[in-house]
Amino acid sequence: MIPNRPIRSLLTTLNSWTLPICISTGSAMAVTTASDVLPTVGSQEVVGYTSIDANTGAYDQPGWVQRRPFGTTRVHIQRNPGEITVEQWMRVRKYGDEYKFRFREEVEFGLPNRVQIDLYYDWTLEDREADHLDFAGEVRWAPADWGKMALNPALYLEYKLVDSTRGGDVIEPKILLGEDFGDGWHWGMNFVYERELSGEQAEEYAITQAVSKTIMESLSLGAEMAVKSETVEGARDDAEHKFLIGPQLQWRPTKKTHLNLVGLFGCTDDSPDFEGWLIFGYDFGSPSEKQSNAPVSGRL
Repeated sequence: MIPNRPIRSLLTTLNSWTLPICISTGSAMAVTTASDVLPTVGSQEVVGYTSIDANTGAYDQPGWVQRRPFGTTRVHIQRNPGEITVEQWMRVRKYGDEYKFRFREEVEFGLPNRVQIDLYYDWTLEDREADHLDFAGEVRWAPADWGKMALNPALYLEYKLVDSTRGGDVIEPKILLGEDFGDGWHWGMNFVYERELSGEQAEEYAITQAVSKTIMESLSLGAEMAVKSETVEGARDDAEHKFLIGPQLQWRPTKKTHLNLVGLFGCTDDSPDFEGWLIFGYDFGSPSEKQSNAPVSGRL
């Protein structure tokens, strides 16, 4: 009981003001909360495109970069720190009625500071005879996280220990470029120099390029191409010029597996009639994925 009538009157007035304010504020808070929270599916935001296009990598690289998007073109850093991937490659080249097969077993290691190391073994199948070709190692390094530099460059260096009966050892530096064009479109380009250190001292300058489009979470389609100029010691003015182009497909049946199919067709006299690639990869360990911060409307 409040005996003082003026005080009781004042409290009554304050109550009459407070109730509408609380109701109004509560309604405003409800509206704000509903509009500000991004929709989610599990722990992944719905960002207007599939998670393969979201920046979930340890270095902000999108999912498509982490799953070897192309057969002939490499992009940025695939493996997150502590992640290991094994891949089985098969390449077939057709020259007239002759087919030549090359097989590769590869292991990829993700290291800190935007570094990746790959080790692999190549062997061939020609004229129905299998033969050792080379052991090789490659290292790639990106100077910045994805999206921090134009075209997301990375540097790549490969060294091949070639069987002495098949030629000299080979060194191969590359510049790797890649970009998102939005709406599920991906692009990559490599500038390649390859040099045999002994024997014929074969030398190659090449540019490879690839583009793909995410069709659904598990499927991307696109095209790849390669332009090459090859010479040997004593005939540097008599180069072989090769140009190949054709379709490519990547199927990702699970989060840890990817299958690439590439079919390139030769467009010059020096090119093989056909060059096909099949790559199957499996990711071990736990990728350093993080939640995407992209807006619901997608990216430009």
